[in-house]
Amino acid sequence: MKFFSACLFSLHGLTALTLAQQIVTDAEAACGELGASLAIENVHVNFAQYLPAGTNISLTQNYNLSTCGYVSQVVPNDLCRVAMYIATSNRSGITLEAWLPTNWTGRFLSTGNGGISGCIQYPDLAYTAGLGFATVGANNGHNGTSGYAFYKNMDVVQDFVERSLHTGVVVGKEIVKSYYGTAHKKSYYLGCSTGGRQGFKAVQSYPNDFDGVVAGAPAIAFTNLTSWSASFYTIFGNANASTFVPAGELWALIHQEILNQCDSMDGVVDGIVEDPLMCQFRPEALQCPPGTTNFTGCLTNVQVGAVREAFTDFYGVDGKIIYPRMQPGSELIAEDVYYTSGAFPYSVDWFRYVVYENPNWNAATFNRLDAKAAADQNPFNVQTWNGNLSDFRAAGGKLLTYHGQADYIISSDNSPRYYEHVSRTMGLPSSDLDKFYRFFRISGMGHCSGGVGAHAIGQTAVEVSTLDPQNNILLRMVDWVENGNAPVTVTGTKYDDPSQGVSFIRNHCKFPLRNFCTDPSNYKSPEAWTCIE
Repeated sequence: MKFFSACLFSLHGLTALTLAQQIVTDAEAACGELGASLAIENVHVNFAQYLPAGTNISLTQNYNLSTCGYVSQVVPNDLCRVAMYIATSNRSGITLEAWLPTNWTGRFLSTGNGGISGCIQYPDLAYTAGLGFATVGANNGHNGTSGYAFYKNMDVVQDFVERSLHTGVVVGKEIVKSYYGTAHKKSYYLGCSTGGRQGFKAVQSYPNDFDGVVAGAPAIAFTNLTSWSASFYTIFGNANASTFVPAGELWALIHQEILNQCDSMDGVVDGIVEDPLMCQFRPEALQCPPGTTNFTGCLTNVQVGAVREAFTDFYGVDGKIIYPRMQPGSELIAEDVYYTSGAFPYSVDWFRYVVYENPNWNAATFNRLDAKAAADQNPFNVQTWNGNLSDFRAAGGKLLTYHGQADYIISSDNSPRYYEHVSRTMGLPSSDLDKFYRFFRISGMGHCSGGVGAHAIGQTAVEVSTLDPQNNILLRMVDWVENGNAPVTVTGTKYDDPSQGVSFIRNHCKFPLRNFCTDPSNYKSPEAWTCIE
């Protein structure tokens, strides 16, 4: 292919316009040639098409997209889009796309996935290709958000756990070399939630895949997370249960009581629990007094007990922790995710189609024995809890992880727990971990994005405030890998309404430090906050 080399030979005597036209012509031809000539074992090219910037593509390649939440994507810059199917066994395979920008920076990047889904993250493909990364994204071995594809097919489960991402990286790097005529210079990863777990899986099992990994809100301790997610239905019950706390006024009451008890611990009352680890919420403060007839402003004793259980670590039949509590501060969204009158669908699918291979399994019967069964099964080590990252460190890799402190799906208490697990396993203090593994707690961020805090840190295209590396976690990783500039803080921005500009900016601290407001009158300014032990 080497279309850039062809363009360089034709520089003399060309105007800027004709040179640009020549680059497009050569790139378009190279894209077509790539699709026609690509020969990699088990890879079938569905199509290769050159797309100019601004093209709005219809996403027909990945089926069941209605459950993924998008059906089209605008292409940010001129690129070659290659879609392919890769067989991973005689009964499984992945759909992979490579987006190869004309303005390539020499960097390779893989995106991740979310939930138990098989949804290519097209917005992430567009975001990173727009920054000049040659980017790949896969469907994780199945299409749509259901786990039914796992049913009696452990090959599909293996694709979900690890094989899809690694295969996409191996094939993607070969495609990059074929298209550009040279290998990539650096390799990166960007993902959150299940995508965060995939990033950690690569670090633990495929330490040479990436030079830099950005992994947000990682779904590690996966089977335990799935059991914890299932437990809320049995804690609160259905809408007719005495333990049920309906959405609306009562959860708003609980949230306000959490703020009353914990908001000021960071030096200022601003509606954000800066460090939930410090917040030991006492729901008994909301107990209705004897003789109460109007229960809209307080909780019954059984409701208090249910809320107490939700904010308490989940332990197993052996007395060991399965998964940490739901952290305080997430409840206004969690009321519509976990604290509903039904079971969490991802947990239901995992138990039905993977753990028990029984489509009729009833989530209302879930108990700690089910949690043990899931943990004991742990197919292909989906737990992703290996605390020894020595191979990744030896390879020179860098790991940057973040977790929203108001996450309503994956408890933010779990990420410090893993960090400490790595510290103990490797026998390294934070000063040594800092050389390759840094963790940032993003106050007020929900699940991967959004929330009441300064959550725009450049993790997705819609969470970008600037391309300054200090304000963009992906470019911060690039700066660390390529220039040795390791992040001390990550700066986030909060927009109440983008049309009205910035609401406030906050520098988020590197764990184990925490943020404290030293100038409450100017708390919206990043200078009002200090990272302390």
